[in-house]
Amino acid sequence: MGWVAVGAVTLGIFSIVTTEILPIGLLTKIGSGFSVSDGMAGLMMTMPGLLAAVSAPVVTVATARVDRRLMLCVFMLLLALANFLAAVAPGYWLVLLSRVVVGVVIGGFWSIGAGLPERLVPKESVGRATSVIFSAVPLGSVLGLPAGTLIADLSGWRTAFVVMGALTAGVLAMLVLVVPPLPPGRTTRLSVLRGMLKGVNTRCALLLTFLVVLAHFGTYTYVTPFLEQVTGAGSRLITVFLLVYGAAGIVGNFLGGAMVVRCPRLTFGLAGAMIAAVTLSLPVLGRWQIGAVALLIVWGAAYGAVPVSSQTWFAKAAPDSPEAASVLFTASFQATFSLGALAGGVVVDRTSPSTVMTLGGLAATLMVPAVWAHFVRRISWPDRT
Repeated sequence: MGWVAVGAVTLGIFSIVTTEILPIGLLTKIGSGFSVSDGMAGLMMTMPGLLAAVSAPVVTVATARVDRRLMLCVFMLLLALANFLAAVAPGYWLVLLSRVVVGVVIGGFWSIGAGLPERLVPKESVGRATSVIFSAVPLGSVLGLPAGTLIADLSGWRTAFVVMGALTAGVLAMLVLVVPPLPPGRTTRLSVLRGMLKGVNTRCALLLTFLVVLAHFGTYTYVTPFLEQVTGAGSRLITVFLLVYGAAGIVGNFLGGAMVVRCPRLTFGLAGAMIAAVTLSLPVLGRWQIGAVALLIVWGAAYGAVPVSSQTWFAKAAPDSPEAASVLFTASFQATFSLGALAGGVVVDRTSPSTVMTLGGLAATLMVPAVWAHFVRRISWPDRT
């Protein structure tokens, strides 16, 4: 049942990721429906990240003595309700309220779920199980986002949220049936989190995650306006482009998962460098459809390695506190996610999607010397890793 439970957690992450990034494909549709700008519509991406960053430590600590399977099920129930709420929202403010609920779910489910592989499978399979769980991130791009965009093209954006709500309800049933009871192990306390922040590896993980996630979501959130305005692609072609991006992300996830255990610095640094190269090149080569799709393939492969690399780095920094490591990973990832989407929205409303890509590329470039500095200082991880 261990691998079946891993599959259920993976589907939970898939539902969360798809719900979180669904507005990327529906940004202009929802914005025009409520007569708001692209930058204002980008708040649908900013709100969940901000709430997830806060809820990751707060919810995890507050529920530290509660069975982890029960909490996973509660979060799936909340996610289903949030999707249905967005589907029937009469005003944009109610859509944003539903995104607040999504943020709470992200913070809680990711923090618990990302640290579960070692409790579900044998020790020698933990690395592979972690890669499987994080494959849900690119799968959300390769399956969830294009499917949601296609459903919105055919039946309207509200239908896309209804379908996501139904899918999430199905995942909830699966979690109830196949995940074993998971009484809390080492209780996650704020003092444990504060202690982790004193470690140089944890601080480095925070810096690297900040730079690469800021660059990625400051740009990718507005990839649809870029493809529409700069590449000149229609909605159906954009769906295909996002599908190709997500497929490359799946490959990048498993390649990154295989490499990061042996070469954590190289894997994380290479992913950041590739994202920098792509986003800096898009304003020039992205004017042509062939150039845009080629760069999206590289971008997808690079970003596919980012979540598993970041989570692995946090885990290696604190091998005795896997759930606490997941909390810091989730909080830092989601906080930067929201900041990137917010900063990108401000820039895109005042300048252009091409300027957003250029600034994101410059941010990602800063990650390379940060990784190099970690290598030059010969900083090592605890022996247990």
